Parts: sequence; structure tokens; C-alpha cells
Amino acid sequence: MSLDELRLDIAKEQKKGIPFIATSVVLWGMITIVTLLDIPIKQQNILVFCCSCPLMPLAMLIGKIIKVDLFSKTNPLSKAGFLFTMNQMLYILIVMWVFSAVPEKMVMVFAMVFGAHLLPYSWLYISNAYKIFSIIIPILSLVLGVLFNSTIVAFMVCICELCFLFALIIEVQKIQLDQ
Repeated sequence: MSLDELRLDIAKEQKKGIPFIATSVVLWGMITIVTLLDIPIKQQNILVFCCSCPLMPLAMLIGKIIKVDLFSKTNPLSKAGFLFTMNQMLYILIVMWVFSAVPEKMVMVFAMVFGAHLLPYSWLYISNAYKIFSIIIPILSLVLGVLFNSTIVAFMVCICELCFLFALIIEVQKIQLDQ
């Protein structure tokens, strides 16, 4: 198989990562709720980090429902997808620093890191939706995070992720029809 055939194959097999994007809608909804709590900012930020904990179990559940094997090794590019995900773990160190240095901006930086980490998937999954949202989310997070509070940022990311999910569903339907 050529590289482009492998990319198309993984986009079909993994349904362009829909289980993870659907999960992120839920997680950013939870983060939005956490930012509304009347508790000290450091406790709020710890809870924001905790909101990420159900990522894998929820993505696995959604994967089972829509028949996606998140751990399939049939395509050699699945290792690249895993590497792209691990890249975000390094950027979380920046978010941890912001947690201490500028706690009221942690959700903004977390949202920027989250959005930016999506860019490599635009190549892997041959996806304009990934490309567009990986640029829109960090820029909107920065602008809204400077002008407004964390609740506005988290809610915006949740809405963006919902729109992103619908865009991916359309892309997946299109590649399934083109078979």
C-alpha cells in the first residue's frame, strides 16, 4: 500500500478519531461546569485536570458503540497517531506551569494546547476539519481568554468540538460513500 492508501485506510478504520472528538465534547462540557463552581481557582483548576481522566474509558465506550477498534494495529500509521497523542503530554507541562504562575488563565492555555495538538491529525486522516479546528480553537481560546473568563473559553471549546464532531461525521460519511 502507498502512503496515501494507508492514510485513507486509517481514516476509514478509525472513523477519523470520532470516538475521541465525541468524548472531548463531554469533557469540555464538564470543564465548563467546573468553571461555574464557586470554589477557589486552584481547586477549580485541579478539577479541570480531573475532567480529562475519563478520556480513554469514554472514548473506548464510544468506539465500541460506533464499531471502532481504538487499538487496532492493522495499519502501520496507527503508531503515528499514538505519537501525535503523546506529543500533547509534553505540552501539558506548560499548562501545569500556568496552573502555578497564572491560575486564572490555565483553562485558556489548556484549550490552546488541546486545539493545537489536533493539527497532525489533519495529515493523518486527510481531514480539513482537523486542520480548521486545530487553528480556530487556539486562536479563539487566546482571544476569548484575554477578554473573558474561563467559563466562556470552556463553553466555546465545547461548542467548537460539537461543530468539529459534525464536520468529521460528514467527512467519514463521504469517504464511506466514495468506496
